[in-house]
Amino acid sequence: MSSAFTGKRIVVTGGAGGIGIETVRAFMDHGGHVIMADIDAAALDRAQAELGRVRLGTIASALDTPAECARVIEAAGAPVYALVHLAGVFERDELDPDNHAVWNRAIAANLTNAYDMAVAFSTRFDRREPARIVLTSSVAYRRGSAGYAPYAAAKGGVVGLTRALSRRLAPEILVNAIAPGLIKTKMADPVIAQHGDAYRQEIPLQRFGEPSEVARVIRFLCSPDASYITGQTITIDGGITNA
Repeated sequence: MSSAFTGKRIVVTGGAGGIGIETVRAFMDHGGHVIMADIDAAALDRAQAELGRVRLGTIASALDTPAECARVIEAAGAPVYALVHLAGVFERDELDPDNHAVWNRAIAANLTNAYDMAVAFSTRFDRREPARIVLTSSVAYRRGSAGYAPYAAAKGGVVGLTRALSRRLAPEILVNAIAPGLIKTKMADPVIAQHGDAYRQEIPLQRFGEPSEVARVIRFLCSPDASYITGQTITIDGGITNA
């Protein structure tokens, strides 16, 4: 086992999701102590049963207020080296002029909580070396997503937030984002089931991504190898945005 993250505490939100579990595993395999946060307490229990309890803590939270976000960071019990914010929602929007519910949820659960988590982290991070924040955007912000306009707008906001925070928090914290394409997770299952063959033909690598492939990029951004990278959004999509 590599020891790149030995002695480091990492908070991963959305930790019980497909990418979340693989991200937690990637840090644990390299010596990290991880706090896994998720809105689904039962999913957290299942994830902990799979990953084990050594160097892994869990906390259930909707991340719906600044106080909740602070509580998640404080659950680490010591200053945190890295925040990986994967939590979010992906809902189809019918552009109903009388109903902003999907819009409101998309902004709150994909953008507002990213801001609140970053602010909470910015006063509680480990100052022994440059800390890391990794936020989650999506290729939807670059390509547009016809049925998911609020989601695409929120994920575009994450890119702007990443750039702004990378300047505001430098040099103590490096801030980057990832922008996954179609990754084989529960969140993407409906899109893959409905449009999978057509989308696959657009992807130069001719396949959907694996959660572990996203997790390895996140691990890299938090590692010493990424010590001169900040303000960037790394696209992980098999080449679809360049096709």
